Amino acid sequence: MHLYEVLRRPLITEKATLLKEGNQYVFEVAKGATKPQIREAVEKAFKVKVTTVNTMTVPGKTKKMGRREITSPAWKKAVVGLEPESKITFFEGV
Repeated sequence: MHLYEVLRRPLITEKATLLKEGNQYVFEVAKGATKPQIREAVEKAFKVKVTTVNTMTVPGKTKKMGRREITSPAWKKAVVGLEPESKITFFEGV
């Protein structure tokens, strides 16, 4: 998998904003991406040093439409921890 296919988008939620204070950032990643691939992609894309990578698969949500139930697809997210002197300026508010 190519490095630019690993990171899908940054997640900017209330919890992700709180994690940013602890030098951790949250990304939606490709479903087949491994921790070493995520580490390499973040280091090359943002020129920072990654210390930890935690991943989890988020199950899809189920909605009822009439008599049918439709489930959105599951997706994978990664919480990336950086060294104390590293910072991703992409997440800084304007």
